[in-house]
Formats: sequence, C-alpha cells, structure tokens
Amino acid sequence: MTRVLVIDDDRLQFRLVQAHFSRFQAGSYELDWSETYEDGLARLLKGEYAVCLLDYRLGEKDGLQLIREAAEAGCRTPIVFLTAESAGNVDIQALEAGALDYLVKGEISPRSLERSLRYALKLGDTLEALRRLATRDELTGLLNRREYDRILAEEEDRAKRFGHPLVLVTIDLDHFKAVNDNHGHPAGDAVLREVARRLAVSIRTVDRAARIGGEELALILVQTDGVSGMDVARRAIRLISGTPIDVGEGFKITVTASAGVAEMPRDAVGAPELVAASDRALYAAKAQGRNRAVSAGDARGAP
Repeated sequence: MTRVLVIDDDRLQFRLVQAHFSRFQAGSYELDWSETYEDGLARLLKGEYAVCLLDYRLGEKDGLQLIREAAEAGCRTPIVFLTAESAGNVDIQALEAGALDYLVKGEISPRSLERSLRYALKLGDTLEALRRLATRDELTGLLNRREYDRILAEEEDRAKRFGHPLVLVTIDLDHFKAVNDNHGHPAGDAVLREVARRLAVSIRTVDRAARIGGEELALILVQTDGVSGMDVARRAIRLISGTPIDVGEGFKITVTASAGVAEMPRDAVGAPELVAASDRALYAAKAQGRNRAVSAGDARGAP
C-alpha cells in the first residue's frame, strides 16, 4: 500500500483527487488529507508518506514556502505540486523549490495524475540512491568521510546557536591489521560491516555514525554531554567485543575497539578542536591497554 498525503485547504479538491485515484489502472494507494499548512508540514516531516500532493494556495501561506521549509528540515518525500494557475512561472518556482513534478488542477485527469505519481516515485527513488552513493560508505553503509565532515560542521553551528553540548566519539578497532593478515581481507570486511551494524543500533536516531577511514569510526552525538557520551562509548565498546563475529568458512573471531570521547564546549571551542581532543583521548585509550573508552578530560590528566 502506497501512502499519499494530500495537502489542500479545499475539501472539494480532495474529493476530486480521491475520485481520480479510484480510476487508476494499477497500484494500491492510501490517501490522507491535511487542510492546513502547519498540519501538512508536520505530517510530511514524519516521513511516513511515499509521495505528497501539495496545493499552491494554503491560506495566508503557500506551497512553495512549505516545500522550502520541509527541505530545510531534511524532508525527502517526493512532492507533486498542484495549482489552479496555468500562467506565470509558478511551475519553475515549484521545481526550483524542490518539487519533482507540477500539475495544473483544471487539466488533471486520472491518467495524468497516475503518470505524475509514478514519475515522482521513480525519480525520488533514483535521487535517494544517488544521495546514498554520495554520502554513505559503500562497505559499511555508515556516513562517509565527506558527509561526516559536513554534518559535524552543521552540528557545531547548531550547538553554538542554541547553547547545546555536542559530543564526538572516535573509535578505532584494536589490532585490525592482524584480522586481515590472519584471516584475509574478506574477513576484515565482514568485521567492519558487523561492527558498523552494532554501532548503528547503539545510538539514537538523531545521532550519526560514520566511517572516517580504514578501521576508524566516529559517532556524532547531538545535545549530549560528556558523561552521557562516555556511557554511549562504553556501550558501543561492549557491543563490539561482546559477541564473536562470523567471518565465513566456519570462523568466528572476537574483536575489540578503543574510543576517545570529547565534548564541546567543555573540551573544544569548535569542530577542529573537538576532533583533536577526541583523537587525543583515543590515543590515551590505546596507551592504557585498548578495549576501553577514555574522555578528553581524563586524557589531559594522563601521564
């Protein structure tokens, strides 16, 4: 069942859209209706819909503004823009704002609407695949280094603006070279994939996990202080070492990891200093025997 959100302040228009859907040749759709800008935006940002049909006129606000606000909030739901205006450059404005297609209400038929929906869904899938290629590490599925750098800078700005703490956890697998030397690179890849999976389930949905190079990983923990960050790091270390990892051909191996934890603003004034403080704490964890997490504060006090 494909869920579709219709945002339109005209109930009659929604009924007309329903009638068009009933005449579609294929597919199974579930329609929800929102008649206000605020409710429509809130529903759209939940990410529960496969596609959205958005009206241009929404009381004192308009659909173009809603598209821009949704995009700024990270919404990736494909949007088909609907308007009664066939003149002017509304169509170009809608596409520039982020809509994937544009329909004039008086010209809509069941066939054209169905075609537009299929196009938006297909193009949305393609764009999402391209985004994943551009932002995700191919082996682990975690954020890649470029996206990690971008998000860390973004979260630095947000933390400073709202006065929230920000924690960076840098994690490095212990003696990973021995895994590749003793079991082969396919085994090393299997270890990295499983460690990435365990890290992903150790954090909240608002936090981010990244592979920043080789066997080095990182967690960006938003609105989190150093104490809570240490709890997350210790939990991640336990998850990594807690269960042997199947590397194929009947072999299971246990791996451990070390972590460094730094908090902004306590340990750093910005992202570059946060990275450096987290790295120093990671080196301290290695020096103290590995398979542990060390905070930047404790690293400063280490001999």
